[in-house]
Amino acid sequence: MLTETADYAKLYRDFRWNVPARFNIASACCDRHADGTNRLALIYVDEDGAAQRTSFDEMRALSCAFANVLKADGLVRGDRVAVFLSQSLELPIVHLAAFRSGLVSVPLFTLFGEDALEFRLANSGAKAIVTDESGWEKLTKIRDRLPYLQDIYVTSDAVHAGAKSFWSSIETASEQFASVDTSADDPAIIIYTSGTTGNPKGALHAHRVLLGHLPNVEMVHDFLPKADDVMWTPADWAWIGGLFDALFPAWYHGVPVVGHRARKFEPQAAMQLMADHHVRNVFLPPTALKLMRQVGVKHSGVKLRSMLTGGESLGAELLDWVRTTFGIDAHEVYGQTECNLVVGNNARLFPIRPGSMGRATPGFDVRIVNERGEEVPQGERGIVGVRQPNPCTMIEYWSNPEATAKKYAGEFLLTGDLGKQDADGYFWYVSREDDVITSAGYRIGPSEIEHTLLKHPAVALSAVVGIPDPIRTEAIKAWIVLRPGFAPSDALAREIQDFVKVQLAAHEYPRYVQFADSLPMTATGKVLRRELRALG
Repeated sequence: MLTETADYAKLYRDFRWNVPARFNIASACCDRHADGTNRLALIYVDEDGAAQRTSFDEMRALSCAFANVLKADGLVRGDRVAVFLSQSLELPIVHLAAFRSGLVSVPLFTLFGEDALEFRLANSGAKAIVTDESGWEKLTKIRDRLPYLQDIYVTSDAVHAGAKSFWSSIETASEQFASVDTSADDPAIIIYTSGTTGNPKGALHAHRVLLGHLPNVEMVHDFLPKADDVMWTPADWAWIGGLFDALFPAWYHGVPVVGHRARKFEPQAAMQLMADHHVRNVFLPPTALKLMRQVGVKHSGVKLRSMLTGGESLGAELLDWVRTTFGIDAHEVYGQTECNLVVGNNARLFPIRPGSMGRATPGFDVRIVNERGEEVPQGERGIVGVRQPNPCTMIEYWSNPEATAKKYAGEFLLTGDLGKQDADGYFWYVSREDDVITSAGYRIGPSEIEHTLLKHPAVALSAVVGIPDPIRTEAIKAWIVLRPGFAPSDALAREIQDFVKVQLAAHEYPRYVQFADSLPMTATGKVLRRELRALG
């Protein structure tokens, strides 16, 4: 989409969206590269380090076969297919099969516990789900509460009553499938938000969302694609960042992607992976960079060309460390699930200012506005707003028209984040309008954690806040009022932490638990989280 230049003003001024009336992500990211030459699409590295290479030709055949499986099992255009997998060969096969079938995929994070999983499956009304062995074990506990869920496909070799074998189904299906003719505005994917106020909301995106991501990805990766580019990110492919900041934009341009399922992020292992597979382009969240700096990673074989990062500010020290360690600049981006990658950096286009999110991505009109969608004077704090329409913006919140309406004011989508813009067009993040916690690159809503805490028999009241953490930016802290008959203890705190890990998600459990006799509240009974944050 972008024409390479060193002139940001010209790049921004001359940009025009080119969104065709008919567009399908599977055709754009797979089929047009499946030309019979076995062009490399995916290098999947397993936990033992063995690499499996899959071409676009193979990816087309496999996703067409699974599209036929879904069709034979009765799924019709508009039905939802959940993808409960981490980085793997199977994950993009399912998404591509859904896209080419006119179905709507629903990515789900593998660390989700039963509560988080049940809510998203019930809310989306998913008719089918593809998962692995650990996901199957979680599903067996909640399946009887999910009447819409008719088919579970398991990727392992194990045989389970009530489930189908993903790979056996594909092996017996035809690799010929006539993809549905989709509009660029047709629904493609539901990506759930962090649930910052109440339950998580499903951002329903159209096929055009991929095109909406391209200007920023191209700019931040210094005009992707270039010869020998190879993309990798440790960010999970269940989130908009992993899918649309890395996997699908790379494949749109025919750039191979490295996939790897690590139990946890190991800095030196990450360096080895990048060296072994000649990775040139990365999306590394700030927490990953902090961990790498902490252990002083080194590897002469790592030769990166570009680095995208985002989710929290890097600051001058970390920016300098990246420059010294990798010989390139870390280019920060800003966006959110509902409208992603609207601001970014490229040191060749304009100087990086430590702490700044960067400047507006070509194609996006980003302004600082008030709650009515009116611009505020330059330098003043306000809400980061994105003028509509643009192809990156969601269609709506799934089955939630009230929340959808609240997301807009005048001509602007309101991000809910507070920021400022300086005289040179740089955007600066100030704070959040709501109580979202930014921890290890995840945006975590307190409400969902609080709801899960209340299910523990010892918990009467709870409030969850983020407190400063040198590695994660923020750590999750839970303030808890106990029920009568329970006494505060370290053992009870650990029990409650483990309960949240199992019921919700491993990345959403409170690292700190503080017992209290009462919680600060407003006259209407709302917890004053800002007072708890002030206490630390």
